[in-house]
Amino acid sequence: MFSNSRYSMASSSNGGARSSRGLPGPAGASQEGSLSLSQKFIQITLVVTAYWTVSISMVFINKYLLSSPDLKLDAPLFVTFYQCSVTVLLCLLLSVLSRVAPSLVSFPILRFDYKITREVLPLSVVFVGMITFNNLCLKNVGVAFYTVGRSLTTVFNVILSYTILKQTTSIKAIVCCTIIISGFILGVDQEGNSGVLSYMGVIYGILASLCVSLNAIFTKKVLPSVDNNLWKLMFYNNVNAVVLFLPLLLINGEIIVIRDFDKLYTFHFWMMMTVSGVFGFMIGFITGLQIKVTSPLTHNISGTAKACAQTIMAVMYFREYKTSLWWLSNALVLGGSGGYTHVRRTEMQRQHDENVKARAAEDAKPLRSPNSVV
Repeated sequence: MFSNSRYSMASSSNGGARSSRGLPGPAGASQEGSLSLSQKFIQITLVVTAYWTVSISMVFINKYLLSSPDLKLDAPLFVTFYQCSVTVLLCLLLSVLSRVAPSLVSFPILRFDYKITREVLPLSVVFVGMITFNNLCLKNVGVAFYTVGRSLTTVFNVILSYTILKQTTSIKAIVCCTIIISGFILGVDQEGNSGVLSYMGVIYGILASLCVSLNAIFTKKVLPSVDNNLWKLMFYNNVNAVVLFLPLLLINGEIIVIRDFDKLYTFHFWMMMTVSGVFGFMIGFITGLQIKVTSPLTHNISGTAKACAQTIMAVMYFREYKTSLWWLSNALVLGGSGGYTHVRRTEMQRQHDENVKARAAEDAKPLRSPNSVV
């Protein structure tokens, strides 16, 4: 619904370690060890294909809802509000189904708790900013430029990790961030030269990237409040978002816009709105499932490749002409992002190996007898 950033917390909050917890699905689906190599290959292919299909479709559907000349609907906050409402309803539906048919559906039992709502509220404020700026960016820029417009998330991750979490970053990772920034600047320049650049769209993209990074940090802090369950977090986050959007709709004048919208009572409009909401919910499940059947690193590589395919599809679908430098900007952004993922994966693996060796060395030390004389 809001590109992949809406549920990027599934992989960024703990390197994807929690992503398989609480996933709805058939009972016994976790018995992956009994699958043959060919069955695993088919499973991975189907999951990755589903991830690409849902994610790319979601972006194009949102673009249609936000800035289609057919609809002419200038109510981005209402679109986002409705999609959050769909997510809340689907969470409640799955919770009920898990009680009625636990052998078919595995989903946490949801019981509304005001205390948890208050604890999740700071994250929800960031979450509302993230999905709002995401949609505003998509409304004001083309789908082809969307990847570049929101490409600074990795850069903000590094900055906020240092300023908030006091975590330093390696030179290799900083080089990758520099490549991403270069691609972003070149992309903005080339989009401007083509005469279709929206400066507000660029600003919204930067703010969306910032909120995505903040969302990952706040998610780490809030997860214990919901028993480290991402589905519960999704539910409370969207409940808070629905409430937070109500005054924003009033302030932004979108209630009047919706009231006067000439397609308000058409089946096609509500069908597209509902489909976008369902896809937004599905991306949370598909993202977690892709990490589960592959790995966090493979998921990030898949996301980078998906963004490349999405850009090419958008250029072809909207019949846009792009210069060589414009394509170079996309290559820099995607290459820098992929490089950063690889660098961080290598660093985390090395740190893990060092910790294992340190523990092994500590365990290998001979125990001193309590009667030994110093």
